[in-house]
Amino acid sequence: MSTLTRFDGTALHSGDAVTLTVYPAPAGHGIVFERLDLDLPVAARRVAVTPDALIEANLCTKIGNDHGTTVATIEHLMAAFAGCGIHNALVTLTGPEVPILDGSSRAYVAAFVAAGFTTLNAPLRAIRVLKPVEVRMNDAWARLEPADSLSIAFEIDFPDAAIGHQVYDLELRNGTFVRELSNCRTFCRQADVDFMRANGLALGGTYENAVVVEGDAVLSPGGLRRANEPVRHKMLDAMGDLAVAGAPILGRYIGHRAGHTVTGRLVRALMADPLAWEWVTVDSEQAHSMPGAGVCAADLLPAA
Repeated sequence: MSTLTRFDGTALHSGDAVTLTVYPAPAGHGIVFERLDLDLPVAARRVAVTPDALIEANLCTKIGNDHGTTVATIEHLMAAFAGCGIHNALVTLTGPEVPILDGSSRAYVAAFVAAGFTTLNAPLRAIRVLKPVEVRMNDAWARLEPADSLSIAFEIDFPDAAIGHQVYDLELRNGTFVRELSNCRTFCRQADVDFMRANGLALGGTYENAVVVEGDAVLSPGGLRRANEPVRHKMLDAMGDLAVAGAPILGRYIGHRAGHTVTGRLVRALMADPLAWEWVTVDSEQAHSMPGAGVCAADLLPAA
């Protein structure tokens, strides 16, 4: 990303208006969020994206620092960063939650592609998975296995016929994320919407920024963007959650009914085991297989 990009939108859970701006950053900076609405020193307003910053939250990905500063619902933006090969950026926002936009990563990706990408004069380091690591919570589980590049396989199973049982598997290289996952929206059941709103959540949710289903009906206007949009969105979420590791992951992710909590715990479990991973410098051959390699405007065209 070579110039700043700005997004004005609504926070999914609070319903508040929020402005988010992404600034280019130098090599070694990483992804850092800064809360402009807080009357604190700059260092206290900033939260760097690392596994140690993760705060468990069932309905989103949330990070925080030792000063109590938190930023929530970062998963779609983090997926866009990872899918476009953006590893260094300063993100400022005017509230505690990232705007939901259309419920996918597409608007972020389109803005980054329009802004252009700058290759930094520094080697890219990645996290190579050396042995399988798995986390389970009730009937949900997720696993990371050794692989030469990132791939994601996911399985979901919902009682609503509009979703049902879906399985999908992708190698995330050379713009695959942008082409196959970036426009897939968050989804939920109407009963879940009613429950969340009764508990003061999803106040910014609409039928336009989420796919809402009830039984065999898709209530959102226009229906699904893809026949298996729900499982593809779960893969998008996983992409964003894995990016909280702070560097690209070279490994295979397999998720079964996994959500943000499971994948967040998986990232922490991986990083906590020094025998399960190692730092590697991405060479020129590997660079061509990274998720953001060669991403361009043509990747944003609607799928045939």
